[in-house]
Formats: sequence, structure tokens, C-alpha cells
Amino acid sequence: MAVDQSPVPRLSANNIQKSFGNLHVLKGITLDALEGDVVSILGASGSGKSTFLRCLNFLERADAGQITINTQTIDLDAKPTKAMDAEIRSLRAHTGFVFQSFNLWTHLTVLENVMQGPLHVLGKSKAEAREEAEAVLQRVGMFERKDYYPAQISGGQQQRVAIARALAMDPDVLLFDEPTSALDPELVGEVLKVMRSLAEEGRTMLVVTHEMSFAQDVSSKVVFLHQGEVDVIGSPGIVFKEGASEHFDKFLVNTRH
Repeated sequence: MAVDQSPVPRLSANNIQKSFGNLHVLKGITLDALEGDVVSILGASGSGKSTFLRCLNFLERADAGQITINTQTIDLDAKPTKAMDAEIRSLRAHTGFVFQSFNLWTHLTVLENVMQGPLHVLGKSKAEAREEAEAVLQRVGMFERKDYYPAQISGGQQQRVAIARALAMDPDVLLFDEPTSALDPELVGEVLKVMRSLAEEGRTMLVVTHEMSFAQDVSSKVVFLHQGEVDVIGSPGIVFKEGASEHFDKFLVNTRH
């Protein structure tokens, strides 16, 4: 008997649907990310890309579908139970989420921000959490600012701290929700440099972004959403060829203006 050698997705989303009142935002999105995949999620404003990402981390609860990380699946078609809530908390521990607006705790130092998850979610000792937090701050070039407060550093530096905070949880999947869109143009490069290096390490990443150069040069897969549905999906070399889809061609023209 032949054995199936196809790789198991690190993250799998099947038929994800979400409505807000009468507005049907996600209309059955299906997407797989293999280990080491960098998936760029593109789309015009209102296409559902950030909502989709938030559903993957259960910051929003999808109305239907299934989400699998590694081998753990949450069936959102089933009736919610206390057991399911516990499974969701477990699944969320395997994802790291980097927000558009940093979401750092302003009353904590850079180091303390990064230590919170390992201390309070993973149950690590203060000494262990500190050692690992210092290591990831070195990784993103923020160790020298470890005793600063968020208000004392730039937006690009704050976002690098937010990435370090996500890395400190040693997640299986990193989710980035437009991580550079709140930054001044001159600060975008320092954050993209860190993200590129994470991709080179083989991190599994899903990135909602407007940075076309990142999507073309770094991604292994590009997904274009249009009105809550997957309009185009494939490798950058295929997706960015003119004629991939009428909606995507118009989107590219608009991003160049």
C-alpha cells in the first residue's frame, strides 16, 4: 500500500465564515500553510483580510468552518462548549499575533512586556522568562532598549518589541496584521528586515500586508481576497503575472498610485 507522503499543513483553515449583523464579511475562506510557508494576504480595504486573520487566533469567533494548527482542530460548526473553550485557549497558545498598533503595555518596560506571556501563560520562572526575553530582544535588535518604556521609543522599535513578545511564546505560527501600516515610511524598513529574517529562519507566517515588495520577494504563497472570498491564490511568480484576475489587476494598479 502506498503511503501518503504529502506534508501536513502547519495551519489549515476550512470554509471560514463570519458575519457582523447583516454584513457577510467572510464567505467561506479555505487556506493551508505548510511549515516554513510565508503567506501574504492581500486585498482592498473591507475585503475581510484582517477579520480572517483575527478569526485564526480567535480574537474574533468565526460563525462556521474548521481551524487546525498542527493536529489540533476546532470545529466551529459545532455547538460551543466549555471543553471547546479550553481547546481554543490551548490552540491560541500555539500562535503569535502582531497587531497593527503594537498593543504594548505602556506601564511596563520593553523587557517586562516580552516577559508577560512566558510568565503568566507558559508558567515559566522569572529568571527563565527574563533570559528568554533578553534573547529575543537581541534577535530583533532591541536589547539595548530593554529598560525603556514604550513611550520612549519609536513606532518601528515598538513594533519590533511586539514581534519579540510574540516570539517569546515560541509559537508554531506567527500572524501579522498589517504590521507596518501604522508606521512612518522611514520606519517601515526596520520592521520588514526583521520579518524577512524570520522568513529565512523557516518560521511559518501569515501576513496581512500592503507591502507588495515583501509579498513578491519573501512570500511562498500569496492570497488575494475580494469581498470576503479567495479570488487568487498561488506562488508570487504566478499571482503577480498580469491577468491572474481582473480584480487583482485593478488592485495592483491602485496600489501604485
